[in-house]
Amino acid sequence: METPIILDPKQTADSAVIWLHGLGASKEDFRPVAEILQSRILPATRFILPQAPVRPVTLNNGFPMPSWYDIIALTTPREIKQSELDESSQYVISLIEAEVAKGISRDRIILAGFSQGGAVVFNTAFIAYDKVIGGVIALSTYSATFDESLNISDEKKAIPTLHLHGSMDDVVNIELGKVAEEFLRTRGVKTTWYDYPMHHEVINEELQDIANWLIDLLEPNHSQA
Repeated sequence: METPIILDPKQTADSAVIWLHGLGASKEDFRPVAEILQSRILPATRFILPQAPVRPVTLNNGFPMPSWYDIIALTTPREIKQSELDESSQYVISLIEAEVAKGISRDRIILAGFSQGGAVVFNTAFIAYDKVIGGVIALSTYSATFDESLNISDEKKAIPTLHLHGSMDDVVNIELGKVAEEFLRTRGVKTTWYDYPMHHEVINEELQDIANWLIDLLEPNHSQA
């Protein structure tokens, strides 16, 4: 895997956000967002922005592009190459463990993912990783791996999840996002849902909701002006 962007805070880091981009995108995509969040509201949070490997994507006629896993068909649920999703989750786990080795508590590590990156985050937090993290941010995404056989432990029910989706999303239909949120909520996970009149994108109102959620989670004594 390509070396991720690591944005170290000016003060000693006491938390971390690992943020995955979407299909065909770049680790640079969320750098401006991370820089604003770090400089304005989370001065002690390290941001890690990994890059997906370039690989052929069946859905796009085998054209190689940055992809966390191969998407074979836009079915419900998506038909994917499970081994590549598992590989990506293991990579994210290695990033989590690297933060732990730097002294960051797991309950202060947040996983965020947009679109395909969000599916990796869901899989990592609730299936692949055997430890509990601090939270999940799911942007315009879906789950490729939640099914009725999945048992979420009492410990993992404590992982708060923030779900954000566009009502006009024509890439990942909002109903797919709602299915993932409902799956977690009905199993006892504390979920928060926001939707916006937007397409498959990120808007300022959404970023403000993310900022507020992160402040509440990571800076509980912060008083907002």
